[in-house]
Formats: sequence, structure tokens, C-alpha cells
Amino acid sequence: MNSAEFQNKTKKLGLGVIRFVEVLPQNYASRVIINQILRCALSVGANYRAVCRAKSDKDFIHKMKIVEEECDETIYWLEIIEESGLAKVEPIAPLRKEAREILAMIVASINTVSKNLKSKQSEI
Repeated sequence: MNSAEFQNKTKKLGLGVIRFVEVLPQNYASRVIINQILRCALSVGANYRAVCRAKSDKDFIHKMKIVEEECDETIYWLEIIEESGLAKVEPIAPLRKEAREILAMIVASINTVSKNLKSKQSEI
């Protein structure tokens, strides 16, 4: 998957979360959770855009780790929503699946670039 396709995938996650939270009940707990999940889900795509502007392999890894944290936090809030009963499992499942796929790709990218960076450093 190229950078533009991954940007679209992360944007799709953010948009999916926006649509999803619109149907959640409007009470204090929901509002707090909605604010949190919107912040981190939208941050996945926004921070990935910053990754695409990385100036070095180290910068790439650093920025991707931020994307990793935000994606993992998105999964956490989806789990909280499901386990608290704020929403049914059916609308959560595809979002969680998408977030887990993105997270796996992020981790794989970090590992690949880290391995390549170590190889470059050992050649010196």
C-alpha cells in the first residue's frame, strides 16, 4: 500500500468514527468518550500526514510511533464504548477491525524502517 492509499485509509477511519459517534447517547460519560475518541481517531490521519513529511528515518520512526499511540488509543475507546454498552457491537466491529489493520501496518512499517536503519548504521 502506498502513502496516498494509507492516507486515505487513515482518513476513512476518522470519518467512520465521526459518523459512529453521532448516534451515541448524549450523556456526560458519552460526551467525554466522544471527545476522546474523536481526538485520537482524527489524530491518526493527521499525524500520518506529518509522517509523510519526515526528514529522516529517525524522524519517520518518531512520527510513526505517535500514529501508533493514537491508533491504539482509538481501539481502546472503541472497546470502552462496547464494554460499557453505549453502543451495540455491530457498528463498532468494522471500526475496530479497520483500526487494528492500520495499527498492524504502522507497527510493520516502524519495524521495517528500524531494521533498515540498524543495517545502515552497522555498515558504517
